[in-house]
Amino acid sequence: MSKKTFPLSRERLEELIRTYPTPFHLYDERTILGNLHAFQNAFAWAPKYREQFAVKALPNPRIVQLLHEAGAGTDNSSIAELLISDAAGVKGSEILLTSNDTPADEFQKAIELGATINLDDITHLDFLKRVAGLPEVLCFRYNPGDLMEGNAIIGKPTEAKYGLTRDQLFEGYRRAKEMGVRRFGLHTMVASNERRPEAFRFTAQLLFSLAIELKKRCGIHVEFVNIGGGFGIPYRPEEEPLDLPAIGDSIHKLYDEMMVPEGLGDVHMMTECGRAITGNAGWLVSTVLHEKDTYKHYIGLDSCMANLMRPAMYGAYHHITIAGKENEPCDHVYDITGSLCENNDKFAIDRKLPKIDIGDRVIIHDTGAHGSAMGFNYNGKLWCAELLLQTDGSVELIRRAQTVEDYFATLRFPGSIM
Repeated sequence: MSKKTFPLSRERLEELIRTYPTPFHLYDERTILGNLHAFQNAFAWAPKYREQFAVKALPNPRIVQLLHEAGAGTDNSSIAELLISDAAGVKGSEILLTSNDTPADEFQKAIELGATINLDDITHLDFLKRVAGLPEVLCFRYNPGDLMEGNAIIGKPTEAKYGLTRDQLFEGYRRAKEMGVRRFGLHTMVASNERRPEAFRFTAQLLFSLAIELKKRCGIHVEFVNIGGGFGIPYRPEEEPLDLPAIGDSIHKLYDEMMVPEGLGDVHMMTECGRAITGNAGWLVSTVLHEKDTYKHYIGLDSCMANLMRPAMYGAYHHITIAGKENEPCDHVYDITGSLCENNDKFAIDRKLPKIDIGDRVIIHDTGAHGSAMGFNYNGKLWCAELLLQTDGSVELIRRAQTVEDYFATLRFPGSIM
C-alpha cells in the first residue's frame, strides 16, 4: 500500500504560507532524486543508460537542472522546452526532440543545440532537411498499431496521432541512410500511467526485434533503444508502486537473449519518464474559502482546475488530506471545488474526508507531474507559485505566482498603457 504523506508539519506549513500564500505547488527534491536513482539502479546493467526526463511533466528549469546534475537528459516537444533544457545546462545529444507536427523553428533550434531528433512521421524527413538540415543522430517513433493496447490518456495506438507504421519505419530509416544520416536510435511510446509490468517488457521485446531487423535489412546498427515512459504511479493509497527492479531485470534478460547474440550488446537503453520521476513528489496546497450546502455538500478552495486539470480532464483521482486532520475519521462526504465558471471544476466528487472548516489547508497529492504544467488562464485565473523543498530542509521559490500585470502584459487595446 502506498501511504500518502506530506513532507511538512502543520506548523512548518503555516510558517511557509506566511511567506508564500496559497495556492502553490510544493515539490520535494529528495523524492525527485530518489525516483531518478531508482530508474538508474533498475537499468544499471544497460550500456550508458540514461533517463530522458519528459520536460512537459514539470517544465521548470530548476527541476530540470537538478535532474541533469544527477545524470538525466531531457525529452522535449516544443521550442520552449528546448530552451528550458538549454538554460538548465542540458547539452547536445543529452537533449531529445520528440517531433509532433513540429514547425520549422523548433527543428532549427534542435539542430542548433545539437539535439537528437525523434521524427513522428515519414514526411517530416524531407521537411527537416529543407528547413533545418539533418541531425547527427536521428530516431523514428514507432506506432505498433494493433500489437499493443493503449489507455484513456494516450489512446489506442491505431487511433493515436503519434508514430510511423512498421512499413513506414523501415522506409524512413532506409531513406535517411541514403540522405547521409549515419547514427540512429529507435523509439516508441504507447503507454501513459501504465501499471502493468508486463507492458514494459513487451515494449522492450518489440523494439529489440525491430533493432535486430533494422541491422539485417538495412545495415543499421542503432545506438540506442528508447522504450519511452508511461511508468505509472500509485495515485490511490491502496495501490502499490511499480516494482522497478523486477521490470529492469526482465528487460535485462530480454536484452541478453535477443540483442547480445546479434552483435547489439553495445546498444544504449533510454527511458523518457515524467510522471514516474516527479509525480509523487508534488502537492497542491490550498485554503478552504467557502462551504456550500445545497443538493450536495461543497467545499470551495482558493485553487481551481487552472492549477490542476487532471481530475476534470481525465476524471483522474488525486488523494486529498487536510493538514492537521490526517488521523481524524473520514465521516463526511464532500465535493471539493474551485471557483472556475465550469461545473467540472472539481478536484474530488463524493469524497469521504474529515470534517472540513473554513480556513483549513487542503493538501492535494501527486501533483508533481502534469499539474502546474497543464495550467491555463481561462476565466482570467492566474498560475500559482511553485516551491522546492530542498534536501537541507530549506524552501526555494522556483516560480513566482503570476500577477494581474503579467496577465495584461500581452494584451493590446485602446487606452492600454502597455
